[in-house]
Amino acid sequence: MAASGVPCRYGDIDWNEVWKAKQERYNTARIAGDTSHDWDRKENADRYAAQSAGEFEKRIRMTLDGLSLSRTTRVLDIGAGPGTLAIPLALQVKGVTAVEPGAGMIAALKDRAALEGITSITCIQKRWEDVDPVRDLTGPYDLVIASLSLTMHDIREAVQKMDAVSCGEVCLYWFADLPFWERMYADLVMPLHRRPYYPGPKADCLWNVLYQAGIYADVRMLPLDKEYRFPSRGEMTTFFKKRFGVTTREQEQVLDEYLSRLIRTDGGDIVISGESTFAKIWWKKRD
Repeated sequence: MAASGVPCRYGDIDWNEVWKAKQERYNTARIAGDTSHDWDRKENADRYAAQSAGEFEKRIRMTLDGLSLSRTTRVLDIGAGPGTLAIPLALQVKGVTAVEPGAGMIAALKDRAALEGITSITCIQKRWEDVDPVRDLTGPYDLVIASLSLTMHDIREAVQKMDAVSCGEVCLYWFADLPFWERMYADLVMPLHRRPYYPGPKADCLWNVLYQAGIYADVRMLPLDKEYRFPSRGEMTTFFKKRFGVTTREQEQVLDEYLSRLIRTDGGDIVISGESTFAKIWWKKRD
């Protein structure tokens, strides 16, 4: 609704600006001192890679099953991480170009590729925004994929560049609702730090950006599970204290009460888990 009380027409909303605004507000909610998502650190990348081999197995299988792949397919994987998709993709296609800015992630990807004897992955350590398609890439690509890696500020420019380097299909995967880990932030930032939490932009905003860019994408909703598993309650507490910036006794009590409502045991492990939904948004290039 416009300030005048007159409903806004669809064309009055610049969804790319909505994305930018949501991204900027989300960035203000970051917890100072939490380095668990510093992907230049090899130990963080190795932890994420270990999760890929276990917790993410269902999502990886579901993603690969929904793609049209052959031995002649050339893939561009944007935000490839430690090879979560690039490694299994490389076993089925002609070649994969993996774009990933994190030094630790690139190192983990190369380690995993060497372990699997894979030589068909080319790594580019850059943000997608900084990639020069002419200098850095050898496109066009039959499949361009970005799975849960759409952190670009100007998402319209980012997806238009993806579209430009594809000669086949572009597949984006992004959160449709608050993923479990983000719900934890939404629940805890206010009681712990006395300030609001602002969620990042979601798939509805992304689809509208595409629509306004003249890209009419298909959408499919998929389940997204998240699990944290620890050998002891003490290790669980240490992990989440660092993640949520807990430094005082009062904050420790708030965190402990919150986690106590979520934990369960499984084979001696302490487990916290939750479900959410993510969207596959994809389109095929027009002639």
